[in-house]
Amino acid sequence: MQHALPIRFPSRPIAPTTRAALINWLLVWVLLANIGFSLLYAIGGPPRVMSIFVFGAAGLLVRNQPWWVRCLTFIAALAYAVILSVGSLFNLSIFALSRSIVFMSELNALNSAEYVAIGAGLTGIVVTAVWLLRRPAKLDDWRAIAIAAICVAVVMLFDVAVSQGARGHYKRVHSADAVFSSAVSQTDLVAGASEDRRHLLIVMVESLGAPVSNREMQRLIFARYKDSAVRSRFAISHGTTTFFGSTTSGEIRELCGRWGDYDELVTRRDTTCLPAQLSRQGYETTAYHSFSGHFFDREQWYPNTGFDKQFFRNDLLQGGAETCGGVFPGVCDRDVPRQLAAHLKAANKPQFVYWLTVNSHLPVPEKNNLRTEDCARLSPRLANEHPFICRQIAIWDSIDAAMVREITAADFPPTDILFVGDHMPPYFDRKSRTQFAPDRVPWLLLKWRKTDGDVSAAQPPI
Repeated sequence: MQHALPIRFPSRPIAPTTRAALINWLLVWVLLANIGFSLLYAIGGPPRVMSIFVFGAAGLLVRNQPWWVRCLTFIAALAYAVILSVGSLFNLSIFALSRSIVFMSELNALNSAEYVAIGAGLTGIVVTAVWLLRRPAKLDDWRAIAIAAICVAVVMLFDVAVSQGARGHYKRVHSADAVFSSAVSQTDLVAGASEDRRHLLIVMVESLGAPVSNREMQRLIFARYKDSAVRSRFAISHGTTTFFGSTTSGEIRELCGRWGDYDELVTRRDTTCLPAQLSRQGYETTAYHSFSGHFFDREQWYPNTGFDKQFFRNDLLQGGAETCGGVFPGVCDRDVPRQLAAHLKAANKPQFVYWLTVNSHLPVPEKNNLRTEDCARLSPRLANEHPFICRQIAIWDSIDAAMVREITAADFPPTDILFVGDHMPPYFDRKSRTQFAPDRVPWLLLKWRKTDGDVSAAQPPI
């Protein structure tokens, strides 16, 4: 009886030069490639499996190429990893994010300590990689290549395990079969107001998310509208609606009644959008935005949804608003309600007014005229436990305070007002991000209580 011969593996050990090359390769394409992101695992971050794979695969492909080829490949892989992470954080596809790069000149990253730190860290990683890639890293032994691949796989599995708990909180991009929902459709906003020819005002609040399991945040969101003066004039209802994507996707959701983004509207008019519909019904339609009209081409596609007039940062500054800083320096949102109210009071025909805020765009700093440094006045507990969220809620509260002053004034005309968030606050850290629903944003409807003394908005003031 014959016995099968045992399988014999080469007994020759891996050469010292190959071991040194393997260590050098691992230092660059596994350790350095992921260390900046992995240092943040303790606080959170989006899943990075694809980025880890791309680094490893690219490193193996160019392992024996000239130094400059490996340098360019590393920088390209790092850029891809950053873009993928940013897209996941802000619920943007790679295509949408690459398209938005042309608008980055509007961003003032120096107003954010977080962005400055990230920029310095990425610069340090690139410089270190360029230096390390000068060291020998030629891998010809299949065993060394296998060890390199196994190490990459282990890091990928570790990332899956660490980020599993918050996977649903990232990259909210709609699918073809997603059931449509919006605050406008849920509230049947148009039917009620157009019947009596009342003014309509929609306020889309930047990064306004729906708090979950946090009573203090739930207490503070829309708290100003619990005032008796507001309730005596408006019937109040509230709820949540599904969101996908970033701010422009939220705008299309509420203004055009569909999932998607603004791309097609830059060059094509959509007569089914709400402003166009109301314009045909005799409404004058006006869009306000506290930031630049150039940003995301709003000055081009707003008219194509049916807006007759537009007011952006420079217009609002001329109207008396102050400048507020932050990463996206615009006008102070708290100064805009006065201009909205003046617009409605002066009207002699029904108005549809839309306003998109900007100050609460993350990250929110403790400076730049935003008045966020004293957020403890709203909630000492929140200032202690969630200081970033506290600063953001302080901005929302300042908007609400300004709105309440205007809408409770004796001469404020009959108007239905809808407040709605565009998307959840895209916090990086897991603790803050998971305080908000990953798929819903809140809305609040103030429906004018009709009285015998009301004058129709369609009639000119006496």
